Amino acid sequence: MQSALPDMAQAEAKKGQDHFATATLIRVVEERLLSLYGEGRLHGTVHTCIGQEWTGVSVASALRSGDYILSNHRGHGHYLAWTDDVEGLIAEVMGRESGVCRGRGGSQHLRGQGFFSNGIIGGMAPVAAGLAMAHRLAGDGGVAVLFIGDGGLGQGALFEALNLAASFSLPLVVLVEANGIAQSTPVDTVQAGSAVGRARAFGIEARESDTWNPEDLLRAVSATVDTARREGRPLLHLVRTFRLMPHSKGDDTRAPDLIEEYRLKDPVTQWLAEGGPDAARVRAAAVERVEAAVAKAAAAPPGLVPSTSPPCYAKPVNLVPVRACEGRLVEHIRAGLDAAMAADDRLLLLGEDICSPYGGAFKVTSGLSDSYPGRVFNTPISEAGLVGVGAGLALAGRRVVAEIMFGDFLTLVADQLINHAAKFTQMYGEDVEVPLLVRTPMGGRRGYGPTHSQSLETHFFGVPGLTVLAIHHRMDAAAFYARLIATAKTPHLIIENKVAYGVDCARDRLQGFSYVETDDDLPTLVVRPCVQAQVTILGYGGMLLEMEKAMDRLFEDADIVTEAICPVALYPSNMQALLDSVSLTRRLVVVEEGQGYAGYGAEAVAFLHQHLPGGFSLRRLSALPTAIPCSREGEAACLVSAKDIVEAVQEILS
Repeated sequence: MQSALPDMAQAEAKKGQDHFATATLIRVVEERLLSLYGEGRLHGTVHTCIGQEWTGVSVASALRSGDYILSNHRGHGHYLAWTDDVEGLIAEVMGRESGVCRGRGGSQHLRGQGFFSNGIIGGMAPVAAGLAMAHRLAGDGGVAVLFIGDGGLGQGALFEALNLAASFSLPLVVLVEANGIAQSTPVDTVQAGSAVGRARAFGIEARESDTWNPEDLLRAVSATVDTARREGRPLLHLVRTFRLMPHSKGDDTRAPDLIEEYRLKDPVTQWLAEGGPDAARVRAAAVERVEAAVAKAAAAPPGLVPSTSPPCYAKPVNLVPVRACEGRLVEHIRAGLDAAMAADDRLLLLGEDICSPYGGAFKVTSGLSDSYPGRVFNTPISEAGLVGVGAGLALAGRRVVAEIMFGDFLTLVADQLINHAAKFTQMYGEDVEVPLLVRTPMGGRRGYGPTHSQSLETHFFGVPGLTVLAIHHRMDAAAFYARLIATAKTPHLIIENKVAYGVDCARDRLQGFSYVETDDDLPTLVVRPCVQAQVTILGYGGMLLEMEKAMDRLFEDADIVTEAICPVALYPSNMQALLDSVSLTRRLVVVEEGQGYAGYGAEAVAFLHQHLPGGFSLRRLSALPTAIPCSREGEAACLVSAKDIVEAVQEILS
């Protein structure tokens, strides 16, 4: 045993030197990035972690293959400590095709070997919780580590993630790099309380260390990670540190003598100054490697914009009969979810009050938690958090359907969809899939008032990477959901309609009309008369109910023949069926339950004007520009009705 002690000591010394070598490599890379910017060879911005290298080193040394790291805008050191991928990082920051994200993510958006970073402060917290949840469900002993600066302690997404992590007992470590400055603002001037206090408020154990005692930090962080791994629970670890360089490139308002004080105190600075031949050799090797990486990146082609399709297009499709599905729409949606759950045990359902006995506010998920125990989860009232968790689970290979109880609450979800889930695939070089479906009921006519009756889907049109769909009562919703869940690779936002939930989908079809749809995966419904239509009516989702009523009255009372176009895909959208119809009728009435300004109808009209020489007559109907009242009469006056459609058709014909 005694003879083994020198060997153990040598091994520990070697390990310590390796850690200093990693910290030195990070510093050399960051210094070179700053000089590249000064030379005009970088485009954009660079946030260096010079002075904070030991946080990344300590975490990387505590993790094992299969663990996840979630980082932020200042993530170069975290990435290098974990991956040692100098060449991929430098090429990425230089915007080259050989970069880790093919030159698309740049400095703030890195991905590789279970590492994901994003530039939205605090936004990756729910995603980290989702990745930790994936480990918990797999039972593989893995952990997720979230890096967040103390400047991010005011972000609500972080608190939602802490609550979810504690409630679900997730193996998540939140490592707070407390450098005391948020860009240029001292943290203690804009934040109440403490990081430790925030964690303990959620019942999460909090620990503290600093970067000026590297050996102690390594042991402490390793112990924190081991606890999360072994006990399957979240912990917060605050590491006090000091950023020696500006927030970005030259924006530093701190006193020079304060920075110099910490520079002299910095372990990497001291080691490079006092470490003798070993330190000099390590630094020289790092410089040589970095210069080679710069030369290699410079020789690589620039990162290119991914090939994309236009959001509005006309692709020829065939029309096929629509099967009449007996039963209520809500039952068909539930059947589709049920079939998808049975077909793929990776599929999870998340939402507020979706488990038995409640089954969701509109009973769409009724009974599914009984049929699939451990795969349907009630979440806190935490819309951003549950969607972010869903995105993290999707990154980890799960398929996720997240329910938002009312479509009005999508405003709380916007950041997690727009700046996270929808961007991940393209931002990370198209090497990841995010099969996340967010479904929610929209619309009024139920008397729920101003904050539970809106149609807000227009706010999500035009988000690259996010597909926006609208369900209607004449489609085969069961087959649609089962197929979409099985094939989706990117996030989808699916709009359902509160009133349509209770409609029997096979009843009251219009006499004298055929119901056909395009034969693609996201079909457009065409309600086609037996004779040539005089007017085309365009609408989607719940508006189909009012459109059918109007078409029936027009035909029976005024002998006016109309044709309805009702797309499922709102963004991107195939306009071929609409183009075919209006090219014959040359008259179009657009009806929308939400606001018409900058809505789907506006895009459809613009598309038609580009593709129909000679033009066409147009009337547009949409909700009044006001908050929707809860009174029956007030609500009816605000929203488009069958009567309004009848009058618009008669007007356009006159």
